[in-house]
Amino acid sequence: MEESKRKERNRQRLTECFPAFASQVAAVISDMESQGFRPRIQAAHRSIADQLIAFKNGFAKVKFGFHNVTNGSGASESLAVDLLDDDRPLNPSREYLIRLAATAQRHGVETGIFFSLPQSLRKGLAEAITNLDFKSPVKMGFDPTHIQVTGITIAEAKAGKRPT
Repeated sequence: MEESKRKERNRQRLTECFPAFASQVAAVISDMESQGFRPRIQAAHRSIADQLIAFKNGFAKVKFGFHNVTNGSGASESLAVDLLDDDRPLNPSREYLIRLAATAQRHGVETGIFFSLPQSLRKGLAEAITNLDFKSPVKMGFDPTHIQVTGITIAEAKAGKRPT
């Protein structure tokens, strides 16, 4: 994607997020850019109908998730984004995924790099992230470019709880 369009897309998608979370994602984007990557928010808010399609097609494990959060009047307050490497959107490098996980952690959010990963494989992945080890043959979870809030559950977010 052309650079100005990527930046505009990111700016627009951040408006779909709850403000405190948007600030964290903006910091992740800036940090990843300083590391030489071109992160692109593929998706922020997702309608319930689109979430159900993703669930039925095996791209989501929940029928309601952090992407679907809205405020009391129905305005988007997404607490998740999918942050792709614009240079390799369909096949991100191990380096991008590990750096994204490390960068997200530094900014108080988390990626889906551990999603559905057995407990026995988590320690090795955590070490690879801590050490920025891009050559380690560790397994990764099913949604490593997904970024979401920490400290609240999906049920709490659905009930109105938001990060501070």
